[in-house]
Amino acid sequence: MTRVHLDQTLVAHAELELPEPAHRHLIQVLRLRVGDTLTVFDGRGNEAPATLIAVEKRSSRIVLAAPTQPRVESPLHITLLQGVSKGDRMDYTLQKAVELGVTRIQPLTTQRSVVKLDAERWAKKRDHWQGVIASACEQSGRTRLPPLLPVAALEAAVTALPGAALKLALMPDQGVALRSLTPPAEGIVLLVGPEGGLSPAETDACRAAGFVAVQLGPRVLRTETAGVATLAALQALWGDWAA
Repeated sequence: MTRVHLDQTLVAHAELELPEPAHRHLIQVLRLRVGDTLTVFDGRGNEAPATLIAVEKRSSRIVLAAPTQPRVESPLHITLLQGVSKGDRMDYTLQKAVELGVTRIQPLTTQRSVVKLDAERWAKKRDHWQGVIASACEQSGRTRLPPLLPVAALEAAVTALPGAALKLALMPDQGVALRSLTPPAEGIVLLVGPEGGLSPAETDACRAAGFVAVQLGPRVLRTETAGVATLAALQALWGDWAA
């Protein structure tokens, strides 16, 4: 079933006009026609079956059936602090993190970050990442869009975190195994560095903020792999893969 994110209130029998990007994708790419069905979700936990009732060259309209609140979100509340990586590596990380149930995403700049942009280009990058997140929710069946926080420097981000969460920082040459930790009661924060890893000063800042160093075995994983692998392991240990 085709799924589309609409940032609107979903009400049974409501008739809604599709946003232009959704119209182009559904009509020009997927070739849907009047009478075809799809599912829409609002990104806040609600979704509803919908039927195309009008198709024009540049617009189309749908009518909604009764909304529901399916239980598809992970019981783990995980904030991913991800060092920004180059090109489609960051897109891959965001896409897979959403599929694996991440709750919130905080992109980080670090001392060894390869990506360095001005404010205008960061804003464009963030808009692009929002689209990646929405598409991943559409594909994976999620009903809630994980908030994407503005890009922040690592030191500022780690000091602004809530104190009760289990804070994990991936460090390939040191740290404990995930299975040795106690299951969290107040959520998880997972920090993954960029391509060049964390500097000694950043490692010290993480420890001062209460982070536990974690390693994923003897092999060094790339930044776009490390966070995804850890999220999968967390779901298997304590999340909705553990049942």
